[in-house]
Amino acid sequence: MRDFKFLAMLIVLVSIIMAGCSGEVRGVKDVGQTIEVQKRVGDEDSNNYEVLKVVSDMEQVNKVEKLLDDAAWENAEVSMVRRADYRFSFPNPEAKVVLYELWVGPQKNIVELVINGEGRYVKLGINESAELFEILTGESLADF
Repeated sequence: MRDFKFLAMLIVLVSIIMAGCSGEVRGVKDVGQTIEVQKRVGDEDSNNYEVLKVVSDMEQVNKVEKLLDDAAWENAEVSMVRRADYRFSFPNPEAKVVLYELWVGPQKNIVELVINGEGRYVKLGINESAELFEILTGESLADF
């Protein structure tokens, strides 16, 4: 009976330690999550980009993640007439970095996205486009 109590207490203690550690790791990951936004510099054919902004506010990062998750992505290889206006990624040294390329539509009311190297494309709706663009650039889409 004494061994059973000791074993039960040991299991409870190990479970508490594991739960506490997993919460800390998750919190550290959340705190470090950012979005690096790059803007094309030069003319439409230029492939030069410079860092425009780093989005570190977790509420904004989560909004962007939700917009991307909820988007109706298509499996398609697209060829745009010009280089992307913006690029952004979620830098993470522990995982493969996915590069999103963003084009502003001709009427400046929608954005189109391509996941670089994955053959995925989406054209966001007007509201989603405006919200994503403002978070990423700090500017209104209509002012582009």
